[in-house]
Amino acid sequence: MKCIAFNRRGTLLAAGCNNGSCVIWDFETRGIAKELRDNECSSPITSVCWSKCGHRILVSAADKSLLLWDVMSGKRITRIVLQQTPLQARLHPGSSKPSLCLACPLSCPPMIVDLNTGNTTSLKVSILEISNNGPTPTSRNKCADGITSFSPTAACFSKYGNLVYVGNSKGEILVINYVDGEVRAMVPIPGGSVVKNIVFSRNGQYLLTNSNDRIIRIYENLLPLKEEVRTLDELNGNLNDLNDVEKLKAVGSKCLTLFREFQDSITKVHWKAPCFSGDGEWVVGGSANKGEHKIYVWDRVGHLVKILEGPKEALIDLAWHPVRPIVVSVSLNGIVYIWAKDYTENWSAFAPDFKELEENEEYVEREDEFDLIPETEKVKGSDVNEDDEIDIVTVEKDPAFSDSDMSEEELCFLPATPSCDAPEQPDKFVNSSSKLVDSNNSGSPLSEEAGPNENTMNHNSSPVEDDAGGTRIKRKWKPSEKVLELQAEKMKKPTKSGKSSKSKSKYLVDEDDGIGFYGDDLSDG
Repeated sequence: MKCIAFNRRGTLLAAGCNNGSCVIWDFETRGIAKELRDNECSSPITSVCWSKCGHRILVSAADKSLLLWDVMSGKRITRIVLQQTPLQARLHPGSSKPSLCLACPLSCPPMIVDLNTGNTTSLKVSILEISNNGPTPTSRNKCADGITSFSPTAACFSKYGNLVYVGNSKGEILVINYVDGEVRAMVPIPGGSVVKNIVFSRNGQYLLTNSNDRIIRIYENLLPLKEEVRTLDELNGNLNDLNDVEKLKAVGSKCLTLFREFQDSITKVHWKAPCFSGDGEWVVGGSANKGEHKIYVWDRVGHLVKILEGPKEALIDLAWHPVRPIVVSVSLNGIVYIWAKDYTENWSAFAPDFKELEENEEYVEREDEFDLIPETEKVKGSDVNEDDEIDIVTVEKDPAFSDSDMSEEELCFLPATPSCDAPEQPDKFVNSSSKLVDSNNSGSPLSEEAGPNENTMNHNSSPVEDDAGGTRIKRKWKPSEKVLELQAEKMKKPTKSGKSSKSKSKYLVDEDDGIGFYGDDLSDG
């Protein structure tokens, strides 16, 4: 596995693999729920992204392709090939079935890709391009001409997808309206280093950047979440007296403000895949050093809380569970590690007066301590109306997830597909069972068809008995055809049979040995 991503609820974990497939794990059972594989894609997966409701998954691959999957059916919806390898691709977060995505290619500026038509629109990555009128439309698989090389540029959508935040190689954060392609604000980063990662917190209140100067910076978002575009238009209209660059910086100061900086001042380590926790109160980042698997956890105030040390394998991707204190990391060897808190039992938390005993003590209870209705206390009547109907079907929405624009039910779990067991070789069992049935049937008719004047065998007795002489004899008698004919005739005419027939078909029993046989099988001597 190369990269991972949780769905919105954290119940499913998608992992992009080195063979071009995407494996979806049920995070509750830790089992594989679905595997998405395309015959046209066998290159390593570079990024995985869930749609808002979890019904779609967007995958970018090293063969320059973008693949959109339907999670429930496991069918590919579309496949688009770009000119450059997309290092990261993110679906538009504003709709349940998005038709737009933001792709960050290897050596091209970030672009908006229409998944229905395949058309791409490159975004501006520098304020020097402001003089250009409107966005730069390009052909389906062609980057903008005139710019020879690009360092990989990080970009992300805002919470509701109204704006795109781009971190360029000059250490600047550009706020772009992707609809018209115009840069609306610019925020310079101290030091001016290349921005490697940029990501919003889940609630959209904070923005995280990871720069090449080995510092993780947290910015507070000052714009209203659903009125971002209108607010930027008003700010730009109020600052018309400034030139373009100064105007963008002035607007940017009203969009983002620096909140915290995180770094390891001793080792000066580079950071890999930093991100927020689900509630935005914690920041986590992985060490980019080769041969070590270290995860640093800070609180939002800036204090280093914990360093998690794993195996001696480089860390390549990191994700925090949306609602639980769980961190998932991917090593260079393709193994996913799950980090969770080690809980200890504390029974005193359930009852303040609870006392833990080191050894057993004899306790003498009060006389009415365990009475069902203590006489010292009055039973209070319940205020609950027993006639009221209780709704046990409707599921209350979590306020952390209930958005007003949710028009489709979320996909939280996938139905399990039972796998057939390996077929066993039943020949031996069939032969042994058939022999057992034959052996049982061979001995049963004699005792079941015995007449009223005849003694029967003891079914519970073993065929191996001790005789009077003390020797063990195993006798197994099989009736002949003549005996069976006589027996059938006797069953039809039991009253007319004479002494001769009785002597021939008489069933003799040895009282000492308990072994029975027919007289026909005896010799005259």
